[in-house]
Amino acid sequence: MTRCRIASRLRRTSFAILIAGTSLSVLAPVMPADSADVQPQVIRVAASEATSRFVALGIGKSIAIDLPVDVKDVLVADPKTANAVIRSARRAYIIGVKVGQTNIFFFDANGKQIAGFDIAVTRDLNGLRGALKQSFPDADIHVEGIGDGIMLSGMAASPVEAQQAFDLASRLAGDTAKVVNGITVRDRDQVMLKVTVAEVRRDVLKQLGINFSGSLGYGTTVFKTNNPFSASGTDPSNSLRISGFSPSGNGLTATLQAMNRASVMRTLAEPNLTAVSGETASFVAGGEFPIPTGLSCDTTTSPPICQPTISFKKFGVSLTFTPVVLSAGRISLKLQTEVSNVSTDNAISLQQAGFSTTVPSIQTRRAETTVELPSGGSLALAGMIQEQTKHAISGTPGLMELPILGTLFRSRDYINDQTELVVIVTPYIVHPVSAKRLSQPDDGFADPTDPKAVLLGHLNRIYGSATGNAPAAASYQGQYGFILE
Repeated sequence: MTRCRIASRLRRTSFAILIAGTSLSVLAPVMPADSADVQPQVIRVAASEATSRFVALGIGKSIAIDLPVDVKDVLVADPKTANAVIRSARRAYIIGVKVGQTNIFFFDANGKQIAGFDIAVTRDLNGLRGALKQSFPDADIHVEGIGDGIMLSGMAASPVEAQQAFDLASRLAGDTAKVVNGITVRDRDQVMLKVTVAEVRRDVLKQLGINFSGSLGYGTTVFKTNNPFSASGTDPSNSLRISGFSPSGNGLTATLQAMNRASVMRTLAEPNLTAVSGETASFVAGGEFPIPTGLSCDTTTSPPICQPTISFKKFGVSLTFTPVVLSAGRISLKLQTEVSNVSTDNAISLQQAGFSTTVPSIQTRRAETTVELPSGGSLALAGMIQEQTKHAISGTPGLMELPILGTLFRSRDYINDQTELVVIVTPYIVHPVSAKRLSQPDDGFADPTDPKAVLLGHLNRIYGSATGNAPAAASYQGQYGFILE
């Protein structure tokens, strides 16, 4: 009995020692054999912009957010820009306070991020959105706030709508510099302008008279006379002249001059130009004539050699127009047209360093206007009529006033210039076509055969089709078309 009790006590003591040894091994820190085996602590970002959702708010506007779990903590980076209000464990309200940017994070009881929001507070743009939608129902214009500025994007039907939307946003912002217009125009229209410029000018010159030129003297008394034509300032070489009465020993000559000249000039141009709505197109049909602008001298030679420097002045028919397609197919057209030609009137003569030249003048008729026309409608710029009349009588004082004999001592000069200019403008809204539907002036042109060119003197065959021969009409037997002789 005694031995059994002793053995039992020994077993309990050994088990207690074993348990105590195990406990000590668990509680005692395990020191690493080498410091290189120590693992660094992991730093984890609990919330950042990478896990945030962007939300745009207007000043004084708010949004309600329902969260999946209960909220324990809220972080607002800048409470002066936006604020977060918790009304229940899973519902929060975010309110915009002033223009700026901030972010808000929501955490649960364990410190884990529930949601994050990147808040951009801008001015309230709902009024602008409603005004644009009401003014342009067919346009797709988007409005976004960038700080205190406004960004317009989307599509507009015409440049006018895009400009009006920009003006409306600028009025709201108070400054055009705060509005960025990124609106693109959908299917920009193209406008073809057909212009007909017609001008008729008629000049009439009449000259009749007796010109006494020279001197007649007796002793110390000398009588000199000269009665040129003063209205035109010219003495035409093709006038009728009869000279006589030249006493011996004196230089007095009497010349009868008579002239009647009439001329008619017709100018016609029909330019066709096509431009995109809102862009400018120009056309010039004419030429350039040289004008001396100075002298360029080589001072290395003795004497210096001078050469005139030349610039060129344009003349002819010019056209510049800027179309803007409005709604309902109407076209706002800014038009500038000019017809000019070289004239000897008011010409000047220059003589410098042994160089002499005559610089002509330019007669110009110019019109500029801005109108609205429908596609296919015409505008006539007419009534540009100019008439200039000069009538001059020159002669010997006293003698020219005699009733009948005074005709021998006077000259009559009469000039009448009449000019009328008409410009007809017709805009069309056009679209590109295939090259096969276009034609050229030389389509169907064919050179003549050698027998026709040598024997008959033809310059070309009749053209009007690709083969050079137009198809015969049912009511006309033979060839027809354009003929150049």
